[in-house]
Amino acid sequence: MTRASLITTALSRPILSATGSGSLFPAPTSTTAGNVDELFYFILAVSIAFFAIIVVAMFTFIFKYRAKENFEIEPSPNHNNLLEVVWTAIPALLVGVIFFWGFVSYLDMRQAPDNSYEIQVTAKKWSWSFTYPNGHVDNNLHVPIDQPVKLVMSSDDVIHSLYIPAFRLKMDLIPGRYSTTWFEAHTAGDYTLFCAEYCGTQHSTMLAKVVVHPSGEFKTWLDNAANMLKTMTPVEAGEILYTRRGCVQCHSVDGSAKVGPTFWNVFGTQQALTDGSMIEVDENYIRESILEPQAKVRVGYKPVMPTYQGQLKEEEILALIAYIKSLKKAKEVTP
Repeated sequence: MTRASLITTALSRPILSATGSGSLFPAPTSTTAGNVDELFYFILAVSIAFFAIIVVAMFTFIFKYRAKENFEIEPSPNHNNLLEVVWTAIPALLVGVIFFWGFVSYLDMRQAPDNSYEIQVTAKKWSWSFTYPNGHVDNNLHVPIDQPVKLVMSSDDVIHSLYIPAFRLKMDLIPGRYSTTWFEAHTAGDYTLFCAEYCGTQHSTMLAKVVVHPSGEFKTWLDNAANMLKTMTPVEAGEILYTRRGCVQCHSVDGSAKVGPTFWNVFGTQQALTDGSMIEVDENYIRESILEPQAKVRVGYKPVMPTYQGQLKEEEILALIAYIKSLKKAKEVTP
């Protein structure tokens, strides 16, 4: 353990004991999370120490120098060079320590190692999309343990912010440009990924799962996930894609109202469009709505759906169509 860690632990132990827990945050599970925690607890301990000193001194002076009867004003010093040097030097030293500590930690968090495994991240209202080097796309972030992972991120619509509390990781995604960040997870398990920038009515549901695979299991998962269309029926694959590609955020499969039209019992029906015409929900309409969602907008809904042009393979579109068709069949056979 470093000297900084020992000092921080000693200063923060009374704070953590008072809270009744070993930490104010989730357990750190990345290589840089510990540095963030140590700096936070150091700043917190210094702030509490100065708060206590100031409050004690304030009440001491209030009691000692309170107004008294027959009180005569006595000569008192109006300047003290030593005192001024002390109350300037100590805060300056502490600020310098905090700045240096924070700057070094920031550089470590910004510079991804050369051997990092790169994953493309795309955010859109209100879902996440993670693209792996072999072309597989998932709505959850799967990573290997004990290997640096670099995220190259962008947004398709508004500003989003990727936030993984367990890794102490947060980075904004801005439309029209790329941002990057990295981490190295050292504990296998599942962790929650949030959007930390308000992005619309479904902002609170824009969640994903970070799955840190134990040693040797990540490659097996990736190979199996990439071959999903070859091992499943179109309906089964479509149901997975419905969740994986973010359709679930705006389209229900039980008839309930959401931002977009429900998929329940919609195939083969006639629907009114905002231009006053009618259209049958068939394979061509569904395909066009996926690739050019603004072309034909249903009455009662806003044209807010982003395009999936270039993001879905033809086989994936066919699987989604098969899944939507199966929802109609399921209702028809229900008593």
